[in-house]
Amino acid sequence: MMQVDAAEPEQSHTSLSGPWKRGLVLAAQALLLGLLMALHAQIPNRGAGNLGSLTETALPWLGLFIPVLLALALLRGSASAVAALLLPAMVWLNLFGGVLSDKSRSAGFLTVASENVGAGNHDPVGTARDLAASGADELALVELTPQATGTYETELAKAYPYHTLQGTVGLWSKLPLSGTRPIDIMDYGPLADTMTAGSKLELGRALRATVATNHGPLTVYVAHLGSVRVNPRAGFWTASRDIGVQALSTAIADDPSKRVVLLGDLNGSVDDRAFAGITAQLLSAQHVSGSGFGFTWPASFPVVRIDEILVRGVEPDKSWVLPANGSDHRPVEATISW
Repeated sequence: MMQVDAAEPEQSHTSLSGPWKRGLVLAAQALLLGLLMALHAQIPNRGAGNLGSLTETALPWLGLFIPVLLALALLRGSASAVAALLLPAMVWLNLFGGVLSDKSRSAGFLTVASENVGAGNHDPVGTARDLAASGADELALVELTPQATGTYETELAKAYPYHTLQGTVGLWSKLPLSGTRPIDIMDYGPLADTMTAGSKLELGRALRATVATNHGPLTVYVAHLGSVRVNPRAGFWTASRDIGVQALSTAIADDPSKRVVLLGDLNGSVDDRAFAGITAQLLSAQHVSGSGFGFTWPASFPVVRIDEILVRGVEPDKSWVLPANGSDHRPVEATISW
C-alpha cells in the first residue's frame, strides 16, 4: 500500500507537466516567429542581400505560420507551444489588425486610378475599355509600349480629352493638364550626365503634371520604379528601384505644391524601409481609407501591393482594387477630397 501511495502523486505530476514539456521545439519556433515580426526593422540590409527589405515585403504573409504552428501544437498536445504562439499572434495583430477593417467614407469628389498595363498584355483594347469604364477622373498608366500606346490613346480619347505621355508612362485626365515635365528616376546621379537626351526620353519612367480642378490645382506624379530581382547570388536586388525612390522622394520634397498625388508601380511594398523617403512625405490611400491589404501583383493571385496611390495635402476617402483586366497587375483606384 505504501508503494501505491507513493507512485500515485508521481504519476499525477507527470500528467500535469507532460503537455508543457512536449513540443518545446515548436514553442521555440513560435517565439522566433514573433521576434522576427516584432524586430523586422533590426534585420540588416547591408551585406545580407537586402534581407531586411525582403522580410518587410513579405511581412503580412508571415502570419500564415501561426495557424500552421497552432495545428502542429494541438496535434502534439503541446501547451507550451500554444502559449508561445500568443507572441506572434499579438505582434501580427498589432502590425496589421487595423488593415483588415473597412476605413472608407462616402465623401470624395475626385477619383484617381493607376495601373501597370503590362508590356506583355495581349488585349490592350479590352484593358483600355475596362479602365475607361472605371469612372476615374485621373488615370495613370505605366509600362506603355510603343506598340500599345496608340491603342490606349484611341480607346481612352472619348472619356479623357486630356492626356500626356513621357516615355513609358502617361496620365489621362477629364480635367485640363498643365506644367507637364519628366522626372528622371532611372538615371539619377552621375550616370545621368553621360546619357544623351534621346536616351533619357526613351527610358522615361516618371512625370509630373498639374490638374486644374474646381477646388484648386492638384499635382500628380506618375512613376514606374525600376524592377527588383530575387536570386541566390545577389539576394533581394533592388538597386535600380532604390535609385528611383531617392530621385522621386527628392522631387516630391522640393515640390511646393500643397496637394500631391503619386500614382504608379513602385515595384515594392511601402512597408519596405527602402521607401522611407517617400512614405515620410506621403500617405497610402489604401492604409487610410481601404479595406484589407489591397494586393495587386500578380493579377492572377495577388500577394503584394506594389501599385500605389500615395497622397499629401488631400484626404483619401475610399480606396480599392479593380478586377484583373488583361495585365499582370491589377488596377488601383481611390476617391479623394480636400
